Amino acid sequence: MSGRRSSRSRQSGGSRNNNISDDQITDLVSKLQQLLPEIRNRRSDKVSASKVLQETCNYIKNLHREVDDLSDRLSQLLATTDMDSDQAAIIRSLLM
Repeated sequence: MSGRRSSRSRQSGGSRNNNISDDQITDLVSKLQQLLPEIRNRRSDKVSASKVLQETCNYIKNLHREVDDLSDRLSQLLATTDMDSDQAAIIRSLLM
């Protein structure tokens, strides 16, 4: 892996100070793994870095979908609520 990273650094004009070590990558992948419910709840500690990155992408996509769905639900709720009511004021404060 470090061979590929070294050639990429040379191609992109990266300097030695910008390189990330294998230990740092391992640490970051481990931290990501702890943030992902799908992987964190597995019995096995051995998960490949590519699987962690794939699951991270899926998790972020799902979070985006949830945010969009919640935003749509709040918009629908606002559309059916009296704009002068206390409920509308609470919903508006959540959207700000």
